[in-house]
Amino acid sequence: MQFNRISTLGRVGAAAAALLAPAVAFAQTAAAPAAAAAAAPAMTMDKGDNTWMLISTILVLLMTIPGLALFYGGLVRAKNMLSVLMQVFMITAVVMIIWVTYGYSLAFTNGGSLNSFVGGFSKMFLAGVTTSSLAETFTKGVAIPELTFVCFQMTFACITPALIVGAFAERIKFSAVMLFVILWVTFIYFPMAHMVWFWGGPSAYADPSGLIFSYGAIDFAGGTVVHINAGIAGLVGAIMLGKRTGYKKDIMAPHSMTLTMVGASLLWVGWFGFNAGSNLEANAYASLAMINTFVATAAAAVSWCLVETFSRGKASMLGAASGAVAGLVAVTPAAGFAGPMGSIVLGLIVSPVCYFFVDVVKNKFNYDDSLDVFGVHCVGGILGAIGTGILVNPALGGAGIVDYSTADFAASYSGTATQVWAQFKGVLTTLLWSGIGSAILYKVVDLIVGLRVTVEAEREGLDLATHGEAAYHAS
Repeated sequence: MQFNRISTLGRVGAAAAALLAPAVAFAQTAAAPAAAAAAAPAMTMDKGDNTWMLISTILVLLMTIPGLALFYGGLVRAKNMLSVLMQVFMITAVVMIIWVTYGYSLAFTNGGSLNSFVGGFSKMFLAGVTTSSLAETFTKGVAIPELTFVCFQMTFACITPALIVGAFAERIKFSAVMLFVILWVTFIYFPMAHMVWFWGGPSAYADPSGLIFSYGAIDFAGGTVVHINAGIAGLVGAIMLGKRTGYKKDIMAPHSMTLTMVGASLLWVGWFGFNAGSNLEANAYASLAMINTFVATAAAAVSWCLVETFSRGKASMLGAASGAVAGLVAVTPAAGFAGPMGSIVLGLIVSPVCYFFVDVVKNKFNYDDSLDVFGVHCVGGILGAIGTGILVNPALGGAGIVDYSTADFAASYSGTATQVWAQFKGVLTTLLWSGIGSAILYKVVDLIVGLRVTVEAEREGLDLATHGEAAYHAS
């Protein structure tokens, strides 16, 4: 997420071994260094920047409810429509409470000896977050109310676990979803957000920053934190739950491509808050992120339809929507770094790659990723994260990056090979952290409440079996 004109530089390392670091962090409270706070320049709120961030926050919420809910809901069978809507809606509600209770503190405060992996509890229950406090600790030269920053980041924390449910849709217990999400945001998402986006503030150059950030990997709006993170967790969940009853035997076609198209369109609209809002201020770099979100998405939709036309003879609405989402995913880490022409190239490339995983790899390995969360979000996120390391190069029309080691934040670029290698290590860390961690959490949930509904409930449909209501009634 941008912590000024351009956001996240990252660190990478052996993160999987520290999976349980957040649990240890519960025993400590780490405050930001007093010296750093004293050295920070006095700033006043910019009303224009704050207005833009309030709008962006609402747009990101729109992505989740109703955007993602309708997108996923249209893709499942009619008998499971409400179950998907309920899962996405309640994930949003529950994560909001967790975020203000301890999630914001774990993601965006100094974690002391564990700071490479997770924050502390100095802002638990939003302690010290008032109408007077500014978010300048996490920005460079931008002064928006900290409450605005809390809300904006909260919407990211909500949509990320909601993305996961598409991988095991139509067969998981509602109680298992909710328990898994509570554990997952605590032990996977909050540390990942800290590792990628926490850098200590403008006067804290000597302080250790998040692991992935400190290595030099860049992620403008969440390619690693959101999409790779959720995508690999979805794949692990799909494998551990097993295939849907009747998979590849019964008809499991989407019940409403109309709703899926509406949901995809709402995702695209909301994504402008997701990407352009990640600049945290209303300047030309927000405009750069916005135009990149336009053109990469358009190119990916066109590209997917072309691939379908050549391979199947017909372009489908499902393909167009899938391509658009793949383009949005791929451009997310690059939105404020790439140029518009580079973003078009990224969009043109991501759809054939994701199509290959959705159409070929999934069938080859015979796993039931219900709504292709891995094939679109994880694969698209990986391609976007690696591609960002190339497209950021000013020689290719990129905007360059920011040198956080200097007080004046002079623009710098260390070279394509160096940056791509940093990006690769950031991707690898995310896959290990979320993949291994999610597997452990699924097992814990299975032992406590069980993961999967009964065969009878699955055949009846989760709407009636779990919630006692139906999305549609015969007239």
